[in-house]
Formats: sequence, C-alpha cells, structure tokens
Amino acid sequence: MAEDTAAARARVLAARADLAEQLTMLEASGRAAVDIPARIRRAPAKAAAIAGGVGFLALKGPQRVFGVARRAIRGAPAPMPSAMLPDEVEKTLRRLGKDGAKVRGALERDFADYAKRSSKERDGLRAALLLAVARPLLSRGAKAAGDAFLTPDGPAFAERLAKVRERIRRNDGALPPGPLPPEDAPR
Repeated sequence: MAEDTAAARARVLAARADLAEQLTMLEASGRAAVDIPARIRRAPAKAAAIAGGVGFLALKGPQRVFGVARRAIRGAPAPMPSAMLPDEVEKTLRRLGKDGAKVRGALERDFADYAKRSSKERDGLRAALLLAVARPLLSRGAKAAGDAFLTPDGPAFAERLAKVRERIRRNDGALPPGPLPPEDAPR
C-alpha cells in the first residue's frame, strides 16, 4: 500500500513539474510574441513592410491600383453628354404644350430611378466578383501577417524563457501572485 502511495505521489510530482515547465514555456512564448518594440528593433524592414501592407489595405490601395490599371487599358471614361434625351423625345415633349414641364419632370424622375436601380445592380455584381477574387488573397495575406506578427522568434523567446526561469528560481519555484515585477514586464 505504501509503495502504491509513493508511486502515485511520484507521478503527481512529475506531472506538477511538467505543468510548471509548460507554463513557463507558455509565458515566455507569450511575452516574446507581444514584445513588439523589440521585434521592431530586431527587424525594422520587416515591421515597416507589415505596417506598409496594412496601410495599403486600409487606404483602399488595391481598389486604386485596379482603377489606374483599368484606365490605362481602357482609357479615360467618356465625359457626360450635355443633353440626355434624344431629339425625337425633345420634339414630343415640346408638342405637349403646358403639360410638357410636368411630363419632362416625370420622365426625368423615372429615368433617374431606373438609372439608380441599374447602377446598384451593376455595383452589386462587380462587388461580388471582386470579393470572390480578393477574399482568398486578403485572408491569406492577413493570416501571413498575423503569423509573422504573433510568432515569437528564437532569440526573443530564449531571452524571455531565461527571465521567467530566473524569476521562478528567485521565488523558490512558486509563481508569484498578482502582477509581474516591473523588471519582467515587456518593454
């Protein structure tokens, strides 16, 4: 019976030591991942590229590039016409006499409603096609940026792991309650 108890106690102590080591690794990994100023100091070009990519997307860069490319291929859009109605319609409206202004207003309102509806339909189709193409690219880019941003690199992780182990050693193996000491806080 005493042997079973001693074996169980040994297993519990081994599991506790393993848990403490896993917690140490998790803390060091988390601290290394969120130590953004240190990451910027180590790789300023990479940080600038990530910030530039996010800024490019935030300022609607892909839409602007697509618009410039479209204008370069198709040319500048044609200017709006000075008169919107054909000559035959104008003649018909003039023949209506006093009611011509009312008829003209009704025609223009109906045409404006039609133009708005058809514009919304075209824009909806264009947006759906653009999203179908851009969504996989944007999600892949966001995932890559997140991985690059939140994955701790080797030297920073090793440094943080050493600091966490030293703090635990100073506290006789017990994790301190409450907030972290200022010397271990990320900078």
